Amino acid sequence: MSLFDKFQAAAQARATLGNDRVAPIATPIESVRSATRGTIDGKEVILAGTNNYLGLTFHEDVVKAGCDALESLGSGTTGSRMANGSYDLHRQLECELAGAFGWPSAMVFSTGYQANLGALSGLAGQGEYLLVDSDSHASIYDGCRLSNAQTIRFRHNDPDNLDRRLERLGDDAKKALVVVEGLYSMMGDQPPLAEFVEVKNKHGAWLLVDEAHSFGVFGERGLGLCEQTGLLDQIDFIVGTFSKSLAGIGGFCVSAHAEMELLRLASRPYIFTASPSPAIMAATREALRLTLAGQDLRRQLHRNIERLYSGARDMGYQMGSEIPGPVAAIILPDRATALAHWRGLLDAGVYANLMIPPATPSGLNLLRISLSAAHTDDDLDQILSALDNVKRHLEAA
Repeated sequence: MSLFDKFQAAAQARATLGNDRVAPIATPIESVRSATRGTIDGKEVILAGTNNYLGLTFHEDVVKAGCDALESLGSGTTGSRMANGSYDLHRQLECELAGAFGWPSAMVFSTGYQANLGALSGLAGQGEYLLVDSDSHASIYDGCRLSNAQTIRFRHNDPDNLDRRLERLGDDAKKALVVVEGLYSMMGDQPPLAEFVEVKNKHGAWLLVDEAHSFGVFGERGLGLCEQTGLLDQIDFIVGTFSKSLAGIGGFCVSAHAEMELLRLASRPYIFTASPSPAIMAATREALRLTLAGQDLRRQLHRNIERLYSGARDMGYQMGSEIPGPVAAIILPDRATALAHWRGLLDAGVYANLMIPPATPSGLNLLRISLSAAHTDDDLDQILSALDNVKRHLEAA
């Protein structure tokens, strides 16, 4: 017996991906030259799998803000927010996030993953309930595990199923926090948010929306799906990340309830983790400013999105979502076909993501492409041409 025996299934799954020089999982990117260009295995590629939705990772103002903070405040805080790790930059960013939503409270976490861990485990406790969409991100499920609340799953994007589960709770539904995402990172689909709001209001429940992949992408000011649908005033909590549109690393939770400030005294992932570095905070503040004023960036991103979806559908590909979004998940029949697509695109100079079970919902095999406002028409030409060539080659074989 060994502690490692339980990993044999994962090892066998990895072995089915082959032993080529370039690994399809955790692919080493040797250099990154811009928001859309990198080097893999000595070859320049288009980066079409990075979640860099607004293309801000190399924006000169973002980079300069980070460099200035690094030089003036050092490389790290070496402490938690509750000890010695609270800098003016952290509070300034929290005030700017809260102000963007017009809400009284915002908390910054060291990663987006921790934002869900800290918010969910702190907000819901013994005798309370977490009702989560079955396709929720791992960080949401882990936040539920860390909480002492009872976790109840409901069917993906199914308000009626949520309604029945809340109905069974009776008056206890008022102690239930419903959790959905603004855009699901594997399939790229969106929730019927208005229907979920209607259900939670009917039962007096609370609602948290994880806008990790939708913040910066949707809404006039990029605040996410809640803004785009005009439902901000119906939402209790929004969680987001800095590692997508905001081009850094970290996370946040904002709330319409001023009482969320008390969460700082109860959230273990917030209390016991070193705070984000000054460079990250400064760069994120600048990225947030650009995001809120980034209507042109969003328009360009959505032009790219529409073109990719239209082109892939014309080729006969099945997409993970009927509604085009920044995550284009192409559903493929099996692992071998998905792997062949990933390799074919990389050979053509396009880096995308291979997503396979158990990381995917319903055991699906996916080729996942995430676009950026920085991608050009020529980039889209190359991506679509690569998809077409791989499909033709596999059909001919």
